Amino acid sequence: MKRRLLTGVGVAGIAATLIATNMLPAGASAKKFTFSMVRSTAAVNAGCLVNAQATVTIKQNELNETMMVHASGLPHNTGFDLFVTQVPNAPFGVSWYQSDLQSDDQGDADVKVIGRFNVETFAVAPGTAAAPNVHDGLDATSNPPFMPVHTFHLGFWFNNPADAVAAGCPGNVTPFNGDHNAGVQAMSTRNFPDDQGPLRHVG
Repeated sequence: MKRRLLTGVGVAGIAATLIATNMLPAGASAKKFTFSMVRSTAAVNAGCLVNAQATVTIKQNELNETMMVHASGLPHNTGFDLFVTQVPNAPFGVSWYQSDLQSDDQGDADVKVIGRFNVETFAVAPGTAAAPNVHDGLDATSNPPFMPVHTFHLGFWFNNPADAVAAGCPGNVTPFNGDHNAGVQAMSTRNFPDDQGPLRHVG
């Protein structure tokens, strides 16, 4: 699909956050798009993670995209969980677990994920079906049917609520890890409007 032009309210803010450049020689088909993530609403309200920063680069491949996340200023040696979400703030909408993210002893974290991360990223449930009950009492046993829902935002959560508390953040338990007992959201793309998440401007 052709890359869409940005129009309307918020263009200046998006343009300042999103850098879309052709990183290859003339005639090459792949492109790279770079944008920033910011501290989550929960982190800002709590006054925690004040030095946290993150940059995301998405490289368009022939059949999919490669997403590379680099974060710094995080608590040292701490685990996080990366999701694609429908909207950047609670209630987050349809959300899809992408990868773990682990900071080192300097508070830096890097991860590379291959998938579909562009204007065509979506989830759909044409009908209701039985779902695996892996975590008893925490998993739905069937899905609600829904039309295609595009998911253009990113966020990552503390894997452990105790790590969030140690970093001065709230200790709420959320479902955003593989066992559904994660901590609060640490960073997100809330610097983009709800319906103009950065993945919408890729492809």
